[in-house]
Amino acid sequence: MRGFAYHLLLALRLNFKSRQALIYGYLVPVFFLIAFGAIFRTGRPPLLHQMSQLITISILGGACFGLPTALVAERERGLWRRFKLLPGALTPLLSSTLLARALLVGSAAVLQILLAQLLYGTPLPQHPWLFAQGFAAAAFAFLGLGLVVAALADDVPAVQALGQCLFLPLILIGGVGVPLISLPAWAQRLASFFPGRYAVDALQAGYSGDGSPETFRFNLAALAGFGLAAGFVGFWRFRWDPASGPAVRGRAVLAAAVLPWLAFGTYSVAKDNWHPLPPRTSALAIANAQIDSIGYDRLPPDDGVYTPLAPADFARELKPEARLRLDAILLKLSTWPATTGPDSAQSIRAYLNVAAIADAAEDRLEGPLARSILNSLYARYRRGDLVRGLAWVALEPDEGEVQTSVAEVGVPGEIDAREIRHRSAIYAAKFLGRLRGKIAN
Repeated sequence: MRGFAYHLLLALRLNFKSRQALIYGYLVPVFFLIAFGAIFRTGRPPLLHQMSQLITISILGGACFGLPTALVAERERGLWRRFKLLPGALTPLLSSTLLARALLVGSAAVLQILLAQLLYGTPLPQHPWLFAQGFAAAAFAFLGLGLVVAALADDVPAVQALGQCLFLPLILIGGVGVPLISLPAWAQRLASFFPGRYAVDALQAGYSGDGSPETFRFNLAALAGFGLAAGFVGFWRFRWDPASGPAVRGRAVLAAAVLPWLAFGTYSVAKDNWHPLPPRTSALAIANAQIDSIGYDRLPPDDGVYTPLAPADFARELKPEARLRLDAILLKLSTWPATTGPDSAQSIRAYLNVAAIADAAEDRLEGPLARSILNSLYARYRRGDLVRGLAWVALEPDEGEVQTSVAEVGVPGEIDAREIRHRSAIYAAKFLGRLRGKIAN
């Protein structure tokens, strides 16, 4: 452990004393951030759906170039041949080298996140724990590949050549540099065979919540599989001496590091999981000042004919047959795909969509249904998510998706989409006013 700790600190000190390491480790990630900002700054909020790509590029650069370059350069100077004389040197010294590189790419990612917020107003990761898991899995996978590159390369120029063979395909068609949704269908399928797309999707789940929990777990499993295979092969075929090149048989063994690429890619294509994740709404872009600007004094009355809302104790006056129908609607709403998707803001809009259709169709349960939907939203969502989702519907009525008919949940009627959006916005303001204590409940 003393040797591990000493070598770790030494690796970090040497990195910060190297001008080239600082340029590639920090200036290049900042360059990519500014380049992406120039292209995607019009997003709402800017770079929200590109930060996972930027951070993956930083990890990939450290794995394909930084780690193997340092290992091969030290091997060429005979350092690792001398390390071999130490008892049990391989595991602690290689582990400290990997940890040092993980810390370096982690600090570069933190720098990118803070600069993105400062320069472009990009939010911080909305789910820090998921983001940390995604980052750890991506770093584990790519640093394992770095070990393989170090084992294959005979010298530092060879590291650059081999690193480019990994870096460029992942950047161009692997869903890292070019957004997956911008690629043709054949390239999206092909990207399923590269670890970059799984890293981007895992990081994006932590940043904005894109994707489902099942997709996130699959991405972590894929990255773990990539890292285990590459790390095992890289440790096994590690070269202590610059004079000992890998034999032909050894190179064939190194090819086993990419077998998980074929396995997970084939599975994704077979299960039709190769499609890009649908981006979440821009509800995260709603600022607190915008939420505070919403007025509640001109809303239609709750007991009127337009966007009615039953009182909190409406159940006492509800007839049994009406209660049965209302319970059936709420049960279907709880499992309706439109209200159970990964995007909480869009799911909230879907709930309000149903209340708006019942109102426009003059359904007999329009008031009680609206009150029941309000109660369901209170019970289902955290306060912060609900406030931001309702504010998004109220402030941006033309964004998101609406259904003009929701007969599948038990509310008949075919209503014009523009009318649904208008009434949904009013219901959103009514619900938000009660949630924030601006309207008596």
